[in-house]
Amino acid sequence: MAKALNILQIVPSISLVYGGPSQMVRGLSRALARQDATVTILTTDSNGDEGQAPLDVPLGQPVDTDGYQTIYFRCAPFRRYKFSMALLRWLQRHGSDYDLAHIHALFSPVTSAAATVARSQKLPYILRPLGTLDPADLAKKKQFKQIYAALLERPNIQGAAALHFTSDQEAKVSERFGVATRDMVLPLGVVLPEFTCSDAEAEGIIRQRYGMAAGVPILLFMSRIDPKKGLDMLLPALEDLRRAGKAFHFMLCGGNPQDQGYVDGIGEQIENSVLKDCTTVTGFVAGELKAQILQAADVFVLPSYYENFGIAVAEAMMAGKPVVISDQVHIWRDIETSQSGWVTGCEQGELTEKLAEALADGAERQQRGENGRAFAGENYGWDAIATRMIDQYRQLL
Repeated sequence: MAKALNILQIVPSISLVYGGPSQMVRGLSRALARQDATVTILTTDSNGDEGQAPLDVPLGQPVDTDGYQTIYFRCAPFRRYKFSMALLRWLQRHGSDYDLAHIHALFSPVTSAAATVARSQKLPYILRPLGTLDPADLAKKKQFKQIYAALLERPNIQGAAALHFTSDQEAKVSERFGVATRDMVLPLGVVLPEFTCSDAEAEGIIRQRYGMAAGVPILLFMSRIDPKKGLDMLLPALEDLRRAGKAFHFMLCGGNPQDQGYVDGIGEQIENSVLKDCTTVTGFVAGELKAQILQAADVFVLPSYYENFGIAVAEAMMAGKPVVISDQVHIWRDIETSQSGWVTGCEQGELTEKLAEALADGAERQQRGENGRAFAGENYGWDAIATRMIDQYRQLL
């Protein structure tokens, strides 16, 4: 019988305010532990980048969580960039005790430095870029990233045992800075909040809570409020539908701990548009409320300009909701193959048409939602992904 693996997962933060990446690391660690791996997460106490209080957690000591351990370190001296000298010192002392490190995020100082420390320790490591090698993402702060890549990320990529991409499309478009890499393509799993009532009961709760009329389809955006998510297409598309007399209630759920100004701007745009009377802006949601909103929704929409996976889309599918996404959300082929929703280009007119189609036919929405639930259950379940991940780890070692 093969020896149980001793694995490090290293991520700048696992605060839920950062959305999908932190949820992914928690879900993966839990599932790997069920496969008898020993898993330790190294992370910081960061809980937002604009003055929010840090996580209220013990520092520098293992915290037992769902079969794995988490060690939090003080975010210092650069809190804005989720850096921690204490984490790096711990890795320098203890890295050689582990079989492999799975490092989540590039262009983040603590993970860039962690990869460098891992090489010095002869500790094999995998890098998961989180979409940061997409040309569209690299175009932001381009000159800074060119220098950063030359000094840190190119050597880190060159020294990695593999790069972990979450879709074939992400692997295809990602930059490697001239380095030949071994690529590992595995999707993310879905960690759904616990559903404590039926869909019908949840719908009643949400409609009453937010004052929505019965019978009007609920169109849900639940993701980070960020320019890359395509809200500059989505809001005008919804305005066109509203002016055309289409009935719907739009729910905008999410925040952005790194750019509250953008979030505020979106709120003001809605407040000054024809969407004002048919829109609910909730801010970041989690737990039971998040579950109830997912259950209550009729259609989920995410028209991102680039998205290496789209964990929010997978969550909606698991909840049985049909999705309207752009073809830059890299699991769009899964949506087409499974007939789980509608796929549009990044163009406002086409998005308007797809949304109108989705809103027009309740029976079709129901069928595509059920298709999505079945597909996601088979392909995005954590236990199946963890089994494949363990196999990949062993092959790399």
